[in-house]
Amino acid sequence: MGNNQSGSFLKNYSSILLLLGGIMVGSILGLVFGNGVEVIKPLGDIFLNLLFTAIIPLVFFTIASSIANLQKSEKLGKLFGIVLGVFLTTVIISAIIMIIGVLIFPIHQGVVISKIALENIQESSTGSQITQLVTVNDFYEILSRKNMLALILFSFLIGFSTLRAGEKGKDFARFLNSGNEVMKQLLHLIMKTAPIGLGAYFAYQVGIFGPQLFGAYAKPLALYYAVCTFYFIVFFSLYAFFAGGKLGLKIFWKNNITPALTAVGTCSSIATIPANLEAAEQMNIPSHIRNLVIPLGAPLHKDGSSMSSIVKIAVIFALFGKDFTDPYTLLTAIGITIIVSVVEGGIPNGGYIGEILAITVYGFPMEQALPAAMIIGTLVDPIATLLNANGDLVSAMVVTRISEGKKWISQSIT
Repeated sequence: MGNNQSGSFLKNYSSILLLLGGIMVGSILGLVFGNGVEVIKPLGDIFLNLLFTAIIPLVFFTIASSIANLQKSEKLGKLFGIVLGVFLTTVIISAIIMIIGVLIFPIHQGVVISKIALENIQESSTGSQITQLVTVNDFYEILSRKNMLALILFSFLIGFSTLRAGEKGKDFARFLNSGNEVMKQLLHLIMKTAPIGLGAYFAYQVGIFGPQLFGAYAKPLALYYAVCTFYFIVFFSLYAFFAGGKLGLKIFWKNNITPALTAVGTCSSIATIPANLEAAEQMNIPSHIRNLVIPLGAPLHKDGSSMSSIVKIAVIFALFGKDFTDPYTLLTAIGITIIVSVVEGGIPNGGYIGEILAITVYGFPMEQALPAAMIIGTLVDPIATLLNANGDLVSAMVVTRISEGKKWISQSIT
């Protein structure tokens, strides 16, 4: 009987064990060889490129098929409202938790300004920025992961149009359902290479960025990682408990390991979409909810970025010897984090919109403030992405609880 139990354990967790093994080997190689691990970085890049290539059609088919299969169009409006409400609530909670952390353990002057080449920042009006965020002016541009919000909006419209077409749209709805299934199978195949791909990526991150974690930025980074770990364990558990009681807590922590490791390894919310969708399916979250919350959450919902924005602002204030504890400063910081959560991309280090916005709002000199914020942003990326991406999974549970009622787990099992 013991052999059967160990056999079933290995069968159930073999993919996770392989993933952990790949990551551990990669981390050890990074520690031992340092910069020398750059030679295996292409293995990580190939894995990530395969993921990114497959994600565009995956997001399109999951969202469009999910909307097309809704029985009533009114259901979409209600569900969309719940999703945005949950996203906004968790982002604000995460920002407040980090503010409390910064107030208890203040960041003092002593941050080193490193010389980093500033990216060319193109100034444009707010209206044109919003236009570029949600639309593209040519169809081929929608096939880029840099235009995720435009793709999501387009997928919504296609799904809604299929729904409105009624009987005449049935064949197209079947095409969307078929495409959704094919893309899921493709992602299963790609994820089989994850132990090698993520192992190579971990090796690179540990080898290249490891030494910087112990430099002048050690205190703000230690604070950020400590508060984020606390938020991840305690608050994600609270969200899961709210969503489904003790059973909700159990199924969340049982199924979030692969998405969590994928998020930390790739530093990309978008690259974690496939692992999140698979985990949500195993958790019996209804397809119309998981296919909406998870692709939409990748570019829009960012608890980790919200918390990193607070730390970046605190570091910039420390850099210039300014008081971060003023109530107006703190309220403005929360407002900035909400905007950052919406407009930042889901790709690794995807633009520095948040930093630029914060520096501009508070009136600090860009040349001095931006490099410090960029360094913090790069070094906190792994755990920030963990909270961003895993937050989408636990949010899908909370949305299901509000939308389907508190007995959704027991009903899905029977």
